[in-house]
Amino acid sequence: MTRAQPKLDFIAPDFNPGILRLVHLSLPILQRFRLQPWLPAGISKIETINAETLVKLYHQFQTGKIRLILAFRHCEVDDPLSGLYLFSRTIPQIARQQGISLKSPIHSHFLYDRGMTIWAGNWLGWLFAKIGGVPIHRGKNLDLQALKKTRELLIDGQFPLVVAPEGATNGHSEIVSPLEPGVAQLAFWCAEDLAKANRLESVIVLPINIQYHYINPQWSKLNWLLSKLEKDCGLSVQGIKVTEKPEELYYQRLLKLGEYLLKEMEQFYRCFYHHNFPDVSVNSLSQEENITIRLQNLLDISLQTGESYFGLPKKGNIIERCRRLEEAGWNYIYREQQTRFNQLSAVERGLRDWIAKEADLRMLHMRLVESFVAVTGNYIQKKPSFERFAETTLILFDAISRIKGTKNPRRPRLGWRKSQVTVGTPINVSDRISEYQKSRKEAKRAVAQLTQNLQTALANMIIC
Repeated sequence: MTRAQPKLDFIAPDFNPGILRLVHLSLPILQRFRLQPWLPAGISKIETINAETLVKLYHQFQTGKIRLILAFRHCEVDDPLSGLYLFSRTIPQIARQQGISLKSPIHSHFLYDRGMTIWAGNWLGWLFAKIGGVPIHRGKNLDLQALKKTRELLIDGQFPLVVAPEGATNGHSEIVSPLEPGVAQLAFWCAEDLAKANRLESVIVLPINIQYHYINPQWSKLNWLLSKLEKDCGLSVQGIKVTEKPEELYYQRLLKLGEYLLKEMEQFYRCFYHHNFPDVSVNSLSQEENITIRLQNLLDISLQTGESYFGLPKKGNIIERCRRLEEAGWNYIYREQQTRFNQLSAVERGLRDWIAKEADLRMLHMRLVESFVAVTGNYIQKKPSFERFAETTLILFDAISRIKGTKNPRRPRLGWRKSQVTVGTPINVSDRISEYQKSRKEAKRAVAQLTQNLQTALANMIIC
């Protein structure tokens, strides 16, 4: 972003069943190519576990017995394809098998990050509006327009509401990031709004996990990607070696890449941003423990670099700090309403462009942190599967691409994958509303408890 922009308008949902039908028809193509026809490898199979629970709940929703929030794990950008398949194929099929009558279309409203339309383009905002999406500014304490529309949809919407409780992707199928309290808070608000309207529906939150598995792991493709990253880092490129245990060879290559990047980034922040790093050269630490500690220190320093420019306090966990930095950057770039923006003088526009360029550059520190938010030094060591090797290598690819200047790198494909969607046990939030309403302190406790219950439920659904 090199130019100042007018403020981002709220994109009101404008559901169009015809557009949804076209999206459903195009789903097999999207699963295969995901808008990248030169890379014919994607999701070849989608399996569901315990989908019967969702079918029953959806029927209860349509018959006016419940209001339903679906708390979907969102570990990567392909997740919506699994969700679309669940609604357009799986639910109708199981409903027919069980003799349950459901009204068409079977779909959901959903929250999405307003920033997606910045890097993807305005067409995405138009499409999301037509299929029932509600944009929300993740970094705002209160995005009033989005919250108002969401609460309206929660009690009167045609469909259930899908929310990603982690708030952002972390690139790991088998690690659930700390959840944000948004899902829990929305659920309690919905229960309160229903009570005020003298309505008897129960509010149900349903955790749903998405996990990926490579069907035929191809170490040669992983070797190609690692060789590319080694070349980008100026390291000696390791050729394919025939071995009975390829995991050991590739693990050492990843460790070498990780060590190199840590050393370069530590030097970068030490020399040019004048930060000091704690000494972690303790003999009792393993190499993996050393990398984990150094990485966490690096992420903290990187966020501090952005926070110091925007005058933000170091407050909250890494995810909260990222969201706060993102919102601060947007406020520097997207400033006036359109009418005022059009009236700016050349000098005023020039100064705003200057600030926008610098804000965009400072936000790169936060983007770097986003890439590594769930990375640890022992993720692969605990379970040296091809999936974990692939996830970690792709995260390194994202980081190196951003360092090279690619804002939105397109990830290479490492083979065909299977998506596994697991439907969890429903949580009745209406049963908890009396505790929530006792006092402000009890309300916070109830939100925290429900958030923790969701965290545990999603983690327990991961198949290792």
